[in-house]
Amino acid sequence: MTKHTEFLAGERPEDVLFFLHEDAVSNPGALAEYADEVEDGHALVLPGDDGRSAFQSATGIDPMGLAQEAMGTEGDIGDDLTGAVCPVAEEEPESDHTTRFIFAFAEEQNEDVGGLYAEGDVVHAYAVCACGERYSDKWVVGE
Repeated sequence: MTKHTEFLAGERPEDVLFFLHEDAVSNPGALAEYADEVEDGHALVLPGDDGRSAFQSATGIDPMGLAQEAMGTEGDIGDDLTGAVCPVAEEEPESDHTTRFIFAFAEEQNEDVGGLYAEGDVVHAYAVCACGERYSDKWVVGE
C-alpha cells in the first residue's frame, strides 16, 4: 500500500497530501524518491509541517493562504486527490482548466462539532487550476 492510498483511506491523519501536475513540475525526477507517480503527475504524502513547507517550496503558494482563498469557492475535487473540475470551466471553455496543484489534509472525526465531522474523518482539499481559479471541496473519508 502506498502513502497515497493510506492517506485516502484515512490512515495518515497527521500527514498532508499534495498533487503536482506533470506540467507544473520542472524536474519530476527529483520527486521520484518522495512521490507516488499518478496519472498526470505526482502525489506526495508528508508529515504536516514538512508537507506544508514542501508544498510552498514546490509551488510558491502558501498552503494556509490557499486554503483561506479557496474556501470561498466550491469545486469538485476527485476523491483520489489527483484531479478536479474547475468551477468556471463551463463559463470559460476557451481557457485551460488543467488542475495544476491540490493540497489536502484530513481532520479526525469529532462528534462535538457535528455535521460532516460527526460522520467520520473529513478530507479538506484545495485546488489550483491553470486558469488561476482556486477552489475547495471536503468529504467524509470513504464516501
